[in-house]
Amino acid sequence: MADSESVRIAPEMPAMFDGMKLAAVAAVLYIIVRCLNLKSPTASPQLTFQDTPLARFLLKSCPLLTKEYIPPLIWGKSGHIQTALYGKMGRVSSPHPYGLRKYLSMPDGATASFDLFEPLSEHSTGEDVTMVICPGIANHSEKQYIRTFVDCAQRRGYRCAVLNHLGALPDIELTSPRMFTYGCTWEFAAMVNYIKKSFPQTQLIVVGFSLGGNIVCKYLGENRVNQEAVLCCVSVCQGYSALRAQETFLQWDQCRRFYNFLMADNMKKIILSHRQILFGENGYKTCSSLADVDLSRLYTATSLMHIDDNIMRKFHGYSTLKEYYERESCMRYLHNIHVPLLLVNAMDDPLVHESLLTIPRSLAEKKENVMFVLTLHGGHLGFFEGAVLFPEPLTWMDKLIVEYTNAVCQWQKNKSHCAAAAEQSCSDQSD
Repeated sequence: MADSESVRIAPEMPAMFDGMKLAAVAAVLYIIVRCLNLKSPTASPQLTFQDTPLARFLLKSCPLLTKEYIPPLIWGKSGHIQTALYGKMGRVSSPHPYGLRKYLSMPDGATASFDLFEPLSEHSTGEDVTMVICPGIANHSEKQYIRTFVDCAQRRGYRCAVLNHLGALPDIELTSPRMFTYGCTWEFAAMVNYIKKSFPQTQLIVVGFSLGGNIVCKYLGENRVNQEAVLCCVSVCQGYSALRAQETFLQWDQCRRFYNFLMADNMKKIILSHRQILFGENGYKTCSSLADVDLSRLYTATSLMHIDDNIMRKFHGYSTLKEYYERESCMRYLHNIHVPLLLVNAMDDPLVHESLLTIPRSLAEKKENVMFVLTLHGGHLGFFEGAVLFPEPLTWMDKLIVEYTNAVCQWQKNKSHCAAAAEQSCSDQSD
């Protein structure tokens, strides 16, 4: 009898285990779907702008502004993966454009550097056009995303000048006890002035990525003279206000606290690589506000705010972190920019909190020259495109910047004709 019972029970055990396996697989699939955001739809960017002849011409000339942005199917809808791949991989099959490194002596003894890349073809307008580019935090011309974009711009007739943030290149020593900071425009201004003097007939396109977006917008808004010979400005994935961003950077929502820690750790390594000039005897003679206690606090810093408070703000003599963030953020300068301004962000950018996006949206609603572009996906400086798994070498961001700047160059050269064409297009659509 016992044997017959065992026979009846035995088949039920595998079925139970199979059920557990199916439940585990279902749970894993659910987590994957949630983490990869696979159920999220693809969409064209959200645009905020005023109805002007220039805006209508841009919509007509830049299909990417109204076309659906489609990231790689498997992982492209995750802002974290897009951001991580940008941070670790940079770009796919990154080219190696050839440029000449230039060095500029600053009034305080610092030595700024930038790389100059000549165009590989004639510009579509036949004009001499130079892109002056400011990379993201601790970045420089040798970063893969910068190399990829420069190569793309060169092939479309643009000369490119790329700022190397002060202290970011490991093989270039600091010559004064100061390195790049969140909103210091001195080195970028020196590069732009060099380009204007060396190529007096050139027209300028100003481009900034992340922290670089803050710097270029602040530079243009600081003085109306800075906008001379500038055709337009493009800012990608910046946060607009460090003061408002600092609270969100301490939150675990979207893992921002973790990203904050990683960026702070990278900044510590860069600062410590220049510790002799920043904290050594020569440094104290010129920048006495940096004391022994700052270096000890640097070792224990776990966020960018700690580093900014103990180190960065003191390079420029700010008494408090609040003052430093208020004065160095481009938010208070944006309304002074009168050239066409394109502001680009991604909704799933884990570094830029959704609340900060009210700044560019509000600006675009009030100023005729501003267009705010918000994608559903893209992460922080990712914007990869691709069919299923493998991304394309050029990103949506690379293509959009060149497409937009081409349109602005065309508009400036044939303004009256372009305005008439935009009006006709608008009339045709209304009919």
